[in-house]
Parts: sequence; structure tokens; C-alpha cells
Amino acid sequence: MTTLLSHSTTDANQFRAFDELRRRFPTWGAVREAPVEEVEDAVRVAGLANQKAPRVQRALEVAAADPRGADLEWLGEVPLEEAMEFLTAIPGVGPKTAACVLCFSFDRPVIPADTHVHRIALRTHVVPPGSSAIRAQERLTRFIEPERHFQTHMLLIRHGREVCDARSPACEGCPLLPLCPEGRARTR
Repeated sequence: MTTLLSHSTTDANQFRAFDELRRRFPTWGAVREAPVEEVEDAVRVAGLANQKAPRVQRALEVAAADPRGADLEWLGEVPLEEAMEFLTAIPGVGPKTAACVLCFSFDRPVIPADTHVHRIALRTHVVPPGSSAIRAQERLTRFIEPERHFQTHMLLIRHGREVCDARSPACEGCPLLPLCPEGRARTR
């Protein structure tokens, strides 16, 4: 659920919303069956509550209806493509959200391409200019060794926050500069 709450908000507000949701509702079934307005109120701190609350409830409905188990533990056992297809069929769950769930919750070999990862993939030409985040996610997942996916994802996020900033990247001294056509052009 935290991943659904993470869209367009800070990590702190995402976790506050999740904690409030769990405080107000004793079970996921109670969240699913609650009036949407009550769920909206619980997740308001994360922003976009009128979008997130129905998505959370719909995701819980889909999970509860699946005969393999509402806890979704089976996602760790099925082929990655099947798990991605199941998750992305839930309204509000795109490839990045699905990849985050699979990577963080099930240790599946996928590299989610958030804004930082996507930006680095574009600047280093891991993907051609103009490529989507989905293309970056697919390419990085395919080319990085599976046992390094989680670590690579976390390092790319850190690099994107601390060095390869969207507006003013610190290209001078960047450890990826030899691999980064855009960085080399900026430092000429």
C-alpha cells in the first residue's frame, strides 16, 4: 500500500499516510469496506487523497478476489512477467509501482525506474534520448545481474538525489562522468 501512497509526495508523507491508515482501520478488509471518504481522510497527508483512496480500496478488492491469496505472497513465486501483469492490471498501478512492489517486498529481479533512475539512464545513454521510464526499467533490468538489482536501484536513486540532480547536476567529479555523454558535454 505504501507504494500506492507514494505517488507525488515525500517519503515522510507516504509513511505518515500509511501509519494513519493502519491506525484507523484494524484490517485491510476494514479499509476495503470503509466509506471512501474515511479512507481519503486517513491518507490526506500524502496528497491526492481523492485519487489514492479509491485506488487503495480497488487494489485491496483485487487482492481479496484472487484465489491465490489476498496476502499476495504468491507474487514471489510466479514468473516475473506474470507478477508484473497482475499488478499492472490494478487501476493506478503502473510498471514502476509494480516493479517497486516486486523489488522491495519480494526481492524480485527488477530495477524500478523512478524519476532519478530514468534521468540517469537518459543522461548516460543507457537508453536513447526521449525513451520512457518503462524502457529504462526494462533495459536496466535486462542488463544488470539479477543479484545486483536492488543495490543498483538504491545506488542510482542516491546518485540522482545527491549528484545527478535534475536541474543542476554536479558533473565535475561525478564517478559516472566517463560513461555520461551529457555530463561530458556539460563539463567542456
